[in-house]
Amino acid sequence: MNTAIEVCFPDGCKHYGNLREVPWDIKKYYHQKYSLFSRYDEGILMTEAAWFGVTPEPVATKVAQHLADVTPAKKATIIDCFAGVGGNTIAFACSGRWKRVYAIEKDEHAVICGKHNARIYGVDHLISWFHGDCFEVIKDELAPLAPHSVVFASPPWGGPGYSTLSVFDLTTMQPYSLHQLLNAFQESCTGIALFLPRTSDLQQLATANRSSNKVEAVHYCMEGASKGMCVYFGLPTSSKAAAQ
Repeated sequence: MNTAIEVCFPDGCKHYGNLREVPWDIKKYYHQKYSLFSRYDEGILMTEAAWFGVTPEPVATKVAQHLADVTPAKKATIIDCFAGVGGNTIAFACSGRWKRVYAIEKDEHAVICGKHNARIYGVDHLISWFHGDCFEVIKDELAPLAPHSVVFASPPWGGPGYSTLSVFDLTTMQPYSLHQLLNAFQESCTGIALFLPRTSDLQQLATANRSSNKVEAVHYCMEGASKGMCVYFGLPTSSKAAAQ
């Protein structure tokens, strides 16, 4: 018997066992559940918003590997600023690269789901969770660690409308624009990775860079289609990292 699903969780934390239980607007994503979490059947919990926003596990794993490869050895911790139900957070912990993974999330139900999901993957002991605003948590609780950490953020993109645009204007991203994110993170951190829409404006990304390192933008694909672009600020490019 799967004891993971027997525990009582709040209504906002759901594990759908079959298609009949799934709300109509989530059915499309439910069919992709094993791409989102390969261990879904072991009791993975999701909020409704997570079905639309969680990074698919193969993509999260590749991003985690890339960050592990390009991050200087002196940075031993990583801060996941919009951790959601744990897709990227779990991948970072599974990579074995980080002494500690700090996960920050505003949605209390998502934090409950994320902690539970991390236990399923056996990495909950490597993760510290914070319920709150990521900018405030970094400033008030993680300030001493921030200079020695990499910040990863997969922020909200402002709804599905981005997918219809040939070039996505990052100044219009809601609720946080590119400049709001970078201005906040760069106050305390030098290594930043942002997971953004695949059509993000590359010129805006280049001009936003404050570091002497070049900005590296990498598309992460599944089945021949880009699922998003991860942009690396203040970190060595892949070629430089390989030489370190």
